[in-house]
Amino acid sequence: MNAMLAPQAALAVRRRTAADDAAWDAFVRAHAQGTFFHLSGWAGVIERSFGHRSHYLLAERGGRIEGLLPLVHQKSLLFGNALMSIPFGVYGGVIAQSAEASRSLVDAACALARDLGVDYLELRNREACDLDWPKRDLYVTFRKTIEPTEEANLLAIPRKQRAVVRKGIETGLTGEIDAGTGRLYAAYSESVRNLGTPVFSHRYFRELRAAFGADCEILTIPWQGEPVASVMSFYFRDEVLPYYGGGTAQARACKANDFLYWDLMRRACARGLRTFDYGRSKRGTGSHDFKEHWGFKPEPLHYQYYLVRARELPNLSPSNPKYQMFIRAWRRLPLPVSRAVGPFLARSLG
Repeated sequence: MNAMLAPQAALAVRRRTAADDAAWDAFVRAHAQGTFFHLSGWAGVIERSFGHRSHYLLAERGGRIEGLLPLVHQKSLLFGNALMSIPFGVYGGVIAQSAEASRSLVDAACALARDLGVDYLELRNREACDLDWPKRDLYVTFRKTIEPTEEANLLAIPRKQRAVVRKGIETGLTGEIDAGTGRLYAAYSESVRNLGTPVFSHRYFRELRAAFGADCEILTIPWQGEPVASVMSFYFRDEVLPYYGGGTAQARACKANDFLYWDLMRRACARGLRTFDYGRSKRGTGSHDFKEHWGFKPEPLHYQYYLVRARELPNLSPSNPKYQMFIRAWRRLPLPVSRAVGPFLARSLG
């Protein structure tokens, strides 16, 4: 007689605790759909920087993680009340080893969204998810394989953009790795003010550096003794993701913004990395066009929504006509004023 098989342990969904972080991050790094934005460190960064409460869910069976879903509750009088996976990130959503775990996590997230009384639940999936929910195709992402040699990467850039990069090289620009966030914040805050966007607090960038250590690196380009362009990049497995970057008014004259990303690509190649993730951009924007000029092809992002109190999809895009007057006014603010007031508004622009 065959021995009776032991019954399979039941799947359970519960909240993450600090004791789960090592296993959580190991699961993220091992899963094919895991991203830098699924890592547990984001929960503390967002809570300390913006005051938003995290609700990180994990599905486990017999003490082993079978799936997880990072969620953050973002509530604002100006921009609404939402549960997101995750704000301030390009990617998010469920990653799981089974359909049962995936479905259980989605069900738990929907129940939590109803309990919190949010307007909507938003899952920022990089790949299409089998959910019969409304979705918005405002964003695309840009990813490209890093060639094995520096020269091959330079030649892979389309001719016109390659010529701009060469001008930066000929100017004698060089990149410097920064231990602190001061030069990044100066360049980034000026850049986003010029775009009409409130800047995050300086604390947010310091929190990112502290939470992710060597996986969060700052590259700065000085010119004539002054920093003119800088970018904070994230490293995950064999990928580099330049995420928060900007340049001063002088950057355009010396092609520092273009050289910045070339120098980052060159360094990533030397490290043996395989993917350059240029991150998301809104369709029809200058950022979108800039990345296409580098030879990157847009890939659609699948942001899906479970509507709770809302009756239609949110539209927080700067292209929304109701924000245009605000954007024009913000561009005219003195830089010190934008740095002082911006963080109060930016905490809700996830």
